[in-house]
Amino acid sequence: MNLGELASALNDFASLSLAESWDNVGLLVEPSPPHTVNTLFLTNDLTEEVMEEAVQKKADLILSYHPPIFTPLKRVTWKTWKERLVVRALEHRIGIYSPHTAYDAIPHGVNNWLTKGLGACTSIPLHPSTAPSYPAEGTHRVEFCADNTEHLDTVLSKIKDIQEISCLTTLPARVEGEEQTRVSLNCSQKALLEVVALLSQNSLLHHKTEILLLQKPLLPHTGMGRLCTLSEPVSLSDIMERIKSHLKLPHVRLAMGMGKTLESPVKKAALCAGSGSSILKGTEADLYLTGEMSHHDVLDAVANGVSVILCEHSNTERGFLSELRDMLAIHLQNKINIIVSEKDRDPLQVA
Repeated sequence: MNLGELASALNDFASLSLAESWDNVGLLVEPSPPHTVNTLFLTNDLTEEVMEEAVQKKADLILSYHPPIFTPLKRVTWKTWKERLVVRALEHRIGIYSPHTAYDAIPHGVNNWLTKGLGACTSIPLHPSTAPSYPAEGTHRVEFCADNTEHLDTVLSKIKDIQEISCLTTLPARVEGEEQTRVSLNCSQKALLEVVALLSQNSLLHHKTEILLLQKPLLPHTGMGRLCTLSEPVSLSDIMERIKSHLKLPHVRLAMGMGKTLESPVKKAALCAGSGSSILKGTEADLYLTGEMSHHDVLDAVANGVSVILCEHSNTERGFLSELRDMLAIHLQNKINIIVSEKDRDPLQVA
C-alpha cells in the first residue's frame, strides 16, 4: 500500500478533524515518493530507543500516538533527540504519522478502551465533538417577514448581490391577520453584517428580523473524556484493583475524596486518558480516573468529595495499542504487517 493510500485510510478510521485545535496530528514526516508501506509500527511515544527498534524491524511507517514533533523545529540537526528522530526517519525512509487526540475522541478509541477497566458500564463523552461542517451552507440563518410589495422585491434583489448567501427562500405567511411574505436565507458571518445593514435601512423589516446561529450537529458517542455509569456500584478498593488489572500495573496513585473510604461505593466515574485535569474538572462523579493531574486540581477534587486515581500519563493509553493493531488489521484488510513496539514504556517507575 502506498503512503498516500494508507494515510487516507487512517483518516477514514479516525478523522483528523476530531483532534483538538492545539494538537499536531497527521503525517508529520514523509519520505520522498513513491513510498510503499509494508510494515506499520505502532507506539505510544517515539523515543530514540523505539526508533531504533522500528529501524531494526524494517518499519515503513511509524504510527506514534503522541506527536514527536509538537513545537516547531527551527532546524534538523544531530543536537537534540527530537531532531535526531527526524534525521533517522528520513535516512531509513520511514514516515511518521500521529493521530493523538483524534483517537481520544472516536467511539472506538483510547477513552473507550480505558472505560473497560471499570467493568460493565455505560458511558457518554464529557465534551462531545461536533461535525466538521454545518448541515447547510453558512453559519447563520436570517428570517424576516414583509408586505408583498415592490419594496420587498428591491430588498431581495440587493440580497442576491451579496456574496456568501445561500438557501434564499420566500414563502407566503399570515402575520397578525395580514398576508405577508416570509424570507429565509443562510449566510456567512461576513455576509451577515451586510444583510443586517441592508435590513436596518428599513425599520419595519429590521424589527421583524430573526437571526439564528447555526450549530454544527453533535457526533454520537464522540468527544473528549467519558462519564461512566457502572451497572452496579463497586467499592473504591475493588474499582482500583480492576483498573490495575486492566492497565497491567502493580500500583496506582490514589487520593480519597473528603469523607470517603476504600469501601465507599463508586457508581459514576469520569475518566480521561493522559492528562485529564481540563476535561474532568467540575464533573460530578464519585471518581476521577486519568494519567496525571496537577497537585491543586487533585486537592480541588478531594475537597469536593471526589476520589482520584492517577496511573501516570502514558499508562492510561499504551494498552490501547494492541486493540488498535487488531482494529487496523481489519480496517486495512490485512494488506500490511502491523506490529506493536516492545520498547515503548512509561518513563516513570517506582524506585
